[in-house]
Amino acid sequence: MSVELRRAEPPDADFLLELLADDDVRPFLGPRSATSRDEVLEEIERSLAEPRSFGRFVIELDEEPAGMLGFHVANERSRIARLERLAVHPRFRGRRLGDEAARLFQRHLLEELGYHRLELEIYAFNERACAHAERAGFVREGRKRKAYLKDGEWVDSVLYALLAEELDSRGG
Repeated sequence: MSVELRRAEPPDADFLLELLADDDVRPFLGPRSATSRDEVLEEIERSLAEPRSFGRFVIELDEEPAGMLGFHVANERSRIARLERLAVHPRFRGRRLGDEAARLFQRHLLEELGYHRLELEIYAFNERACAHAERAGFVREGRKRKAYLKDGEWVDSVLYALLAEELDSRGG
C-alpha cells in the first residue's frame, strides 16, 4: 500500500466536492466547508497561490485519489497551523489510510513548512475522528463545552495539538 499526499489541483475539484458532499462525511465537517464546485476551485487556487499558509491536499492510495485534508495558518508569528477536513472516501476506509496520511501531513507542515504547533478541533460526538487524532500522535488538550450550534443543538468540541518536538520523540 503506497500512500502519498499531493497538493490539490483544479482537475481534483469534482473528487473533492463529491467527498465533501458524501452523507458519511458532511455531518462531521465544520460549517465553513465548501459546498459548490466554484468554492472548491477557489480553495484549490488559494492553496496553489499561498502554499505556506493555506493548503488543500489529496490523499492518494496507489496513485488513486482516496481522500483529502487541509490546513490554514492560525498564528503566523507563533508558527501555528490549524488542520482541517481530513476525510477518506468510503471505498478506502478501514485501512488506517487517514493515520498514514496524517503522519505524512505532520512531517510536511512541521519539517518542510517550519510550523511549530499543529492544532485541530473535532466535534466531540465524532468518536472515530477523536480516536484517529490520538493514534496519529495528537495530544488532547481540552474540551469546549456546548461550543457550536450544529443542526439546532449545542455540541462540544475536543481540542488536540502536536508540537514539533513531539513528532521527533515518538519516532513518527
